[in-house]
Amino acid sequence: MTLNPRLAVALCAALSLCALLAVPANFPGLSGDARLTLAVFALATCAWIGTPVDDTYIALGAGLALTATGVISSDTLFGTLGDSTVWLLICAFVLAAAVARTGLAGRAAAFLVGGARSVRQLVHLTTAALVVTAFAVPATSGRAALALPVFLALAKALADRKRLVVMLALLFPTVILLSAVATLIGAGAHLITVSVLWEATGDRIGFTQWLLLGLPLAVASSHLAAEAVLWTTTRRADRKGPVRITAEEIQRHSDSPVTGPWTQAEKRCALLLATVVVLWCSEPLHRVPPAVVALIGAVVASSPALGTVRLKDALKTVPWSLLLFMAATMAMGVALADSGAAKWLVSGLPADVSPAVFLTVVVVVSTAAHLVLQSRSARSSVLVPLVIAAAVGAGVNPVAAALASTAAAGFCHTLPASAKPVTLFADIPGTPTYTPRDLLRLSAVLAPLTAALVLLFAAAVWPLLGVPVTR
Repeated sequence: MTLNPRLAVALCAALSLCALLAVPANFPGLSGDARLTLAVFALATCAWIGTPVDDTYIALGAGLALTATGVISSDTLFGTLGDSTVWLLICAFVLAAAVARTGLAGRAAAFLVGGARSVRQLVHLTTAALVVTAFAVPATSGRAALALPVFLALAKALADRKRLVVMLALLFPTVILLSAVATLIGAGAHLITVSVLWEATGDRIGFTQWLLLGLPLAVASSHLAAEAVLWTTTRRADRKGPVRITAEEIQRHSDSPVTGPWTQAEKRCALLLATVVVLWCSEPLHRVPPAVVALIGAVVASSPALGTVRLKDALKTVPWSLLLFMAATMAMGVALADSGAAKWLVSGLPADVSPAVFLTVVVVVSTAAHLVLQSRSARSSVLVPLVIAAAVGAGVNPVAAALASTAAAGFCHTLPASAKPVTLFADIPGTPTYTPRDLLRLSAVLAPLTAALVLLFAAAVWPLLGVPVTR
């Protein structure tokens, strides 16, 4: 049997590190717990990179190994499942199931996209609509699944303009991935970042603060990416012709009405969703934690009298595998911080690195990390604990460094397998879509643009919003 070259390299590196850590004379400043943590961390990263084994299975195995060896307690391992961020995500999925059941997404698509009269208007109205979905549907894969019928309707209406269909196929996953940074529930990686930051530094980023910092970046990067997609996949002649998308064409791919009077269920669900989002955004005023607000919303959304979905049906949509992965990687982050392993890993970095150089390195590495680790959550699990430890040593605000790393890691467009939304839209039977060459062409333009934009926000915008570069 031929060994995967990438797996072979990762395995050699991991085993070499484990062999060095096993010798007590090596690294005299490293405790036994830190040695075990680094060994488990290296093997888990190797497995994430080079094996087809499920990411959650690997994370659970790593968490179990750290517990069995006494690096962390069983309370720490199991306690992560009760973290408020985990409950926030569970309840957000219940709310998303209620929204999907009513067909509000189809109405929103018909309202926004139906107003387009040119190709550029269609692109930016679609982008705006996809950014808004970050508030209603957690996780990028869920948003991609919700948006697919809308894309199919647009593709049918533009069937005689193949290049525009290919452009839209590339636009949808691109914007979905980059706009996730708008909200705390936009990706599981965000919740991992918040948890690791809290455990390592005591700094907690709430829903409102993340919204304040992330939404402007999401809007800017999404519309910038929309222009990049438009220019790299179409010609001038493709962009000149008028566009007319009717509600009837969107209706063909929707099981619920997209026009006409709203049903009572749609009105109740829209009011509930708006109330939940307003309460999330006004947390500093009423001091009710976002997870509690989400739980109230989930209970109402699934109630027999006022709800639009049964609780057991809504819970089927919750990605339990992702939640277990998050819990296990949170425990790994605790082990890295408490054992001193993370601090030791970054202790050899130059002490006189300027904040600008430090943030640049963090953003570049985080942007390129998807080429090695395809799971967005796994990237944050590996990078964020190290970035936070290094930031403290370099005099950089760990909140700014962690946010920059997480935002930059949202770029994962280079290969069809780099992210689930990219994979979903890369192969749609009966509909023309993009090729790996189209992705590479876009990535060559978009990677430096998004990295530069994250750096701009970290250095110039976030300090104005209360997150300075240095402490």
